[in-house]
Amino acid sequence: MAIIRFREIVAMSSEDRAKKLVDLRVELARIRTMINAGGAVENPTRVRELRKTIAQILTVDNEKKLGIRQPTSEEAEAKPKKKAEKAPEKALAPKKTAAKKLSAKKETEEKTPQ
Repeated sequence: MAIIRFREIVAMSSEDRAKKLVDLRVELARIRTMINAGGAVENPTRVRELRKTIAQILTVDNEKKLGIRQPTSEEAEAKPKKKAEKAPEKALAPKKTAAKKLSAKKETEEKTPQ
């Protein structure tokens, strides 16, 4: 389970993201010291989750600094979702019955010289 969902990170203010980043880094350091000391860790996958969440927070911060991501997430939520467009239907040849196939085969055999 994710620590924080990405849309929650985007919705946070920059101060909240900075506080959360510090908390996550402290927790990651604590878990890493437990691992290095040889102790048993309750949840080994927690390290991966922490690293991923830290990277997501840093990504959102950098995107907002560069102007890639809009500062407010309300605009993204207000956009209507596009409906999936259907692929154009192909014009298929009508299916032949077994009798028509057999007669067509006989006609082609009669036309070919032997």
